[in-house]
Amino acid sequence: MVENTSTRKALIAGNWKMNLDHLQAIAFVQKLAWTLKDQSFQSSNVDVAVFPPFTDLRSVQTLISADNLDFQLGAQDLSPYDSGAHTGDISGAFLAQLASRYVIIGHSERRADHGESDEVVTAKVQAALRHKLVPVICVGETAEDLEKVGAAKVPTEQLAAVLAAIPAESEIVVAYEPVWAIGSGTPATADQAEDVCAILRETIRGAHGDEQADRTRILYGGSVKAANIAGFMKRANVDGALVGGASLDVEEFAAICQFEKHVTLD
Repeated sequence: MVENTSTRKALIAGNWKMNLDHLQAIAFVQKLAWTLKDQSFQSSNVDVAVFPPFTDLRSVQTLISADNLDFQLGAQDLSPYDSGAHTGDISGAFLAQLASRYVIIGHSERRADHGESDEVVTAKVQAALRHKLVPVICVGETAEDLEKVGAAKVPTEQLAAVLAAIPAESEIVVAYEPVWAIGSGTPATADQAEDVCAILRETIRGAHGDEQADRTRILYGGSVKAANIAGFMKRANVDGALVGGASLDVEEFAAICQFEKHVTLD
C-alpha cells in the first residue's frame, strides 16, 4: 500500500441530501460545533464542509458567520443558467451571495432521478466556475457497469467529459462515488477506492497537466463511516470523503472529521 503523504488538505464533506429543515439545520450545526470543540478538533489539516438543502443555506451561512465557525458551506446542486425564466432553478450567483464555497454537481441521484447527462453536468460545472464556486464533481459506476466494464471506465469517462470543457487552471474537487455502495452499508474497500482514484488523478494529469493533477482533491463517497474512514484516508490518492447518511449523525460525523486520530501506519 502506498501511504498518503500528500500535502493536499483533506476535505470531509457532509451531504445532507433532502433532510433537515432550517431549524433542524441550525441545531445540528451548533451541536456539531460544540462536539468538535469539546473533542479538541484540529482543523489545520482538515476542511469540514456541510451541504444543506437550499432552504437551509441562509440559516447555516448566518450561523457560521455569526459564530465564526470553522466550517465551509456548500450547496447540493445549481442551475446551468445564471438567471431568467427557469422556474425552480437556483443560480450560482445566488449561492455565491450566500458565501457558498462548494457545490455538488453530477451526484448519482441527480443523474438517475433527473436524467442528468454528462453534457448537463458539464454545463453546471461551467456555471459554478463562472461564479467562483468550487464544483464537487461526482462520478461513479453502477453495479451493472461494474460487472460489464469494471470500476474505472464509467467514472473516468464522466470526468473526462467535464475536463475537456473547462480551463486547466480551474479549481475543482472530484468525488468518486460507486453507485452500488451509496447507502448500501457495503462500501468499496480502501484498495478499490484507491485504484479508481489513482486512475482519476491520471485522467486529470492527461487533460490538464501535473500541477492540476497534484493539487486536485479527490474524495471517496459511499457508505463512509467513522469505522472505515481511516482506511480510505491512508491511501495516496484519497483526499477526503463525501459523506451521506453518516453526516446526519453529529457524533458519527464528528468522528469522521477526526479521522487523523485513527490513522496509523500499517
